[in-house]
Amino acid sequence: MSDSRLFKILYYLLDRKHATAPELAEEFEVSTRTIYRDVEALSSAGIPVYTEPGRNGGICLLQDFILDKTIFSEGEQQELLTALQGISATGYMGGKEMLTKLSALFHVTAENWLEVDFSHWGKRAYDSSKFEQLKTAVIQCREVTIVYESSGSGRSTRIVQPLKICYKSKEWYLKAFCTKKQDFRIFKLNRIVELEPSENTFVPKPYPEEKNDFQQDFPQIVLLFSKETAYRVYDEFDKTEMELQENGDLLVRTEMPVDPWLIGYLLSFGTQVEIVEPDGLRNMLAAQAQEIYRKHKP
Repeated sequence: MSDSRLFKILYYLLDRKHATAPELAEEFEVSTRTIYRDVEALSSAGIPVYTEPGRNGGICLLQDFILDKTIFSEGEQQELLTALQGISATGYMGGKEMLTKLSALFHVTAENWLEVDFSHWGKRAYDSSKFEQLKTAVIQCREVTIVYESSGSGRSTRIVQPLKICYKSKEWYLKAFCTKKQDFRIFKLNRIVELEPSENTFVPKPYPEEKNDFQQDFPQIVLLFSKETAYRVYDEFDKTEMELQENGDLLVRTEMPVDPWLIGYLLSFGTQVEIVEPDGLRNMLAAQAQEIYRKHKP
């Protein structure tokens, strides 16, 4: 009998309150006979689990059952507290309160071996406030007016219906329905320069996967970085995208949107990067560099 399976069955029932033996058997890839033996073992251990006969019957937990702290090992308690420390770092204020309560419940203090901080240098107060306001808007289904700085169309004011906050590739994003565009959009939190929560509520719509901008097909770009910029390349690209050259330079093959942000990003490397392909991007970068020279030449 697997102790880990017993815990998984218990968590499953805590989440759903009710399940059939065939359902649990399929979930945990065992026979229904094994599931009944597991239920008996849980009952013998003092867990108020029982079976109900009949067409709508199944395996249930008593309605008021609360998971006791002793169900977690000392290691699991530490892992849970560490996870909550990470949640607190996002700016979610409730995480600190939960951390305090669980620390008292477990009679243990989380080991201070991990520090997570998603805020910008010198901007923690504003980052935390923005995150907290958007989190509240998502949970309460309230519209938010934002002033957004876009890489393509510049600054604009929009009313959005926040659906989810997500973290992708070292950046925070807001998935929302934009009432101005009448479509789903992803907004980078750094570019939300102002926001004002509204009292207007909305019925949330599921964000369609086909609109997920993180999964768009972007053109392949091949870049050759000099070895002097290796520290930046390792910071900003995945190792699987790199090919170390004999002289120490790094050849990077990646997929990125070709837009004004990319031009500015590549210009930040000065002469330490060469665009191998595509040719169109080479021409765009050269034209921008010539314009910079024209504007600043003595």
